[in-house]
Amino acid sequence: MDFPFDLRGEAAFDVVGFGTNAVDFLIEVPAYPEFNSKVELTDYTQAPGGEVATTMVGLQRLGLRTAYVGRFGNDDAGDLGLASLSREGVDIQFAEKVAGARTQIAFIVIDQRNGERTVIWKRDAKLAYGSEETPLASIAQTKVLHLTPHDTEACIRLAVAAREKGVIVSTDIDRAFDGIERLLPLVDILIASADLPRTLTGIADHRSSLTALKEQFGCGVVGITLGDAGSLVLGPDGFIESPSFPVPNGCRDTTGAGDAFRVGFIYGLITGSTIEESCRMANAVASLKCRALGARTSLPDVAELTEMLNASAQSGDV
Repeated sequence: MDFPFDLRGEAAFDVVGFGTNAVDFLIEVPAYPEFNSKVELTDYTQAPGGEVATTMVGLQRLGLRTAYVGRFGNDDAGDLGLASLSREGVDIQFAEKVAGARTQIAFIVIDQRNGERTVIWKRDAKLAYGSEETPLASIAQTKVLHLTPHDTEACIRLAVAAREKGVIVSTDIDRAFDGIERLLPLVDILIASADLPRTLTGIADHRSSLTALKEQFGCGVVGITLGDAGSLVLGPDGFIESPSFPVPNGCRDTTGAGDAFRVGFIYGLITGSTIEESCRMANAVASLKCRALGARTSLPDVAELTEMLNASAQSGDV
């Protein structure tokens, strides 16, 4: 099944990302602690993260040209976050540091038994973009705009500009928010958390709720990630169920697995793959990401992704 839209021709970037960055403090424990208890941690680390910043790093590792639009605090965490993007080759000309602001942080508790995590986060209000502050210049230089709607009015303005220039709009949404009904009609690719379609439509069944979501907002492709169950995507010619891949040597950490899924899906779009192939790539990238602590630590390069896809094809597993 082909994607129902065409990419722009020449552009400086394949993907521009607008949205969150963060510095994560990852704490691995033998089991998630009970209330009012103490537990000795197994391992811990500090690493850069954030949904959109992580997605741009993942796409860059797969050989695409990316740029990140976002704000960091004027602190050590901001220095770490900016340096991590620059080191990966992500263009940061549209990123900025805000004086007096603190970079977004997250404390992430990871259950060693299964890699599942609990996230405790904080974003400084000084990092928010107002509608008039939206960096529209970035849109003229890309084929795809990928965003998270933390600053809704700025996202809407960017999405409008993208539509006017023939830029494909992709979004990463895990909850309902004020203004979502104005943003979604501007979105071409909506990959959401499993419960979002039900929240928006009131329909519990995944297929029925995705159908209603697509009909209501007109997104070209809608889908949900389902963890170990893989993904379910509705394209122009029907549904695609794509199973997950086993994590090599077992799942260590699911932090950023959804971001990794979007890496593989957008990579498929940019490289001319079908929606089915893009779903396989997305699930494979998410699996490979879960090999190590941190949202970006084990995001794959092209060789690693190709090896997993080829191995599963030869074995007939996926």
